[in-house]
Amino acid sequence: MRSLLPKLLNTVGTLLIAYAALRVHHRVLNDQKVDRSVLKEMRREQVAGIFGTILIVVSFFLDVMLLY
Repeated sequence: MRSLLPKLLNTVGTLLIAYAALRVHHRVLNDQKVDRSVLKEMRREQVAGIFGTILIVVSFFLDVMLLY
């Protein structure tokens, strides 16, 4: 259990940072007060952020499964 806690805290912290970044992208995309090229790039970044978040969760579960 002792080695699980740091992994859990790291994963939760990383996911909170990812969530905050994705919320900012979502807010800017809905505002649409920037030009098309910026919106297009932000959509790409949002997709990459979602994919990265999924990888973080999968990595955490793999760590836990290999730990026990």
